[in-house]
Amino acid sequence: MTLKIDMGFDGSGAPALVDLEELLATRLLVQGNSGSGKSHLLRRMLEKSAGQVQQIIIDPEGDFVTLSGPYGHVSIEAVEYSVAEIAHFARRCREHRTSVVLSLEGLEMEGQMRCAAAFLSGLFDAPREHWFPALVVVDEAQIFAPAAGAEVIEEVRRASLGAMTNLMSRGRKRGLAGIIATQRLAKLSKNVAAEASNFLMGRTFLDIDMARAADLLGMERRQAETIRDLARGTFLGLGPAIARRPITLRIGAVETSARSSSPVLVPLPDAPAPDMRQFLFAGMMDEPVMAAPAPAPRPQPATTVLEELARLPAMAEAPEPSEPVDPEPVMTAALRALASDDDAAGKTTAVLFQDFQVRCRMLGLRQAPLDLAGFTRRLAAARAGIFESLDDEWAPALEAGRKVPDDMLGAFLLIARAASEGRPCPSDQELAQVYGTSSLGRARRVLSYMEERDIIVARTDLSGRRSITIPALGWTTLPTEP
Repeated sequence: MTLKIDMGFDGSGAPALVDLEELLATRLLVQGNSGSGKSHLLRRMLEKSAGQVQQIIIDPEGDFVTLSGPYGHVSIEAVEYSVAEIAHFARRCREHRTSVVLSLEGLEMEGQMRCAAAFLSGLFDAPREHWFPALVVVDEAQIFAPAAGAEVIEEVRRASLGAMTNLMSRGRKRGLAGIIATQRLAKLSKNVAAEASNFLMGRTFLDIDMARAADLLGMERRQAETIRDLARGTFLGLGPAIARRPITLRIGAVETSARSSSPVLVPLPDAPAPDMRQFLFAGMMDEPVMAAPAPAPRPQPATTVLEELARLPAMAEAPEPSEPVDPEPVMTAALRALASDDDAAGKTTAVLFQDFQVRCRMLGLRQAPLDLAGFTRRLAAARAGIFESLDDEWAPALEAGRKVPDDMLGAFLLIARAASEGRPCPSDQELAQVYGTSSLGRARRVLSYMEERDIIVARTDLSGRRSITIPALGWTTLPTEP
């Protein structure tokens, strides 16, 4: 028996039907700019095929959760669960053939990509006895299969892109029929788009997207302009499940609606302008009026301040202390002050060494017993949260990190401290801060440098949680916090 999905009407007014069984075998790509009716098309297809096939929807904006009422879909709010739990849901929904909506609303792009990758991998890796046919709808597919590098870490991008590629290229044998929708064909990975055999192209304005849409539909370049003139809710369709030649489809009405909708014009308030001014300033006159603060003095350059502080002992000699000052507590206090100074990250080690000497002098230590090399190592340790002397407890860690350059020593000691105290592995942000940079890429390159030289061994589990082992010490951090 052949099952048909009623999508609306074609250009001649006849019913526009999509062959469901053929769609399961050949996959579908939907493209259209924002406002072209792309989500309306997906909703019509899901409503008309509900009850005939299992439906699995990856929904970045949470628009399709309204299907859970009349059609019985199970709505999963991904923000409430861990990545491992999301993968578990995927395996269970394949086992029980349950239609689900995975709502990614509330997650940042990296979280959405990580969650979608785990969910699609869970669907893909289901046991053979659970390979039942299912429509897998991925809205805003350019997020999960970007054509170029996304603004996320490379590991997450590769995982998401790999899961989408598996869905579209190898999912058919596992019963998974990918239906992907995108606003921009140019932003969607060509390897993913090329696996679809059915196409529904909506209104598109950018030349590069129109050219790619025309190529997929088998149209000449001069005919691509017609894609720009399509009305909202009208699509050009082609493929074995739709038609052998391009046809026009006008999508019919739907029974459910999204939680969010397009903005509509509403009348402005009729209140006169003076009344509106009274509303805007209501309650403000009751608050005390504060006098404008005096302008702050113009800040002096840091080098000038350091020079003036360095001259202080010559200007007013302090009396010699009756008892010698213990240098270690003084240096520890000065290092704590430098490590907590946000401006210190942008200064050179030589400038910070001068600042350190001045701070020690102001705390009563006439001469700090550290040279520049010794200060560099103590500062690296201080940035890692180690302020005491490095001679005893941390001597093994320093020995294990002899191959580490001085500027990377702080990152190494931060890892060693986390491992020795049984704490989670430092995040990329924490490593970047200790390294004295705001670039997460540089922090990851520091880890790669140390791993290439067998100083550390980094492991990342399926949930994306990283742990690091220092082989020379036998210390291992806990996995990073989720």
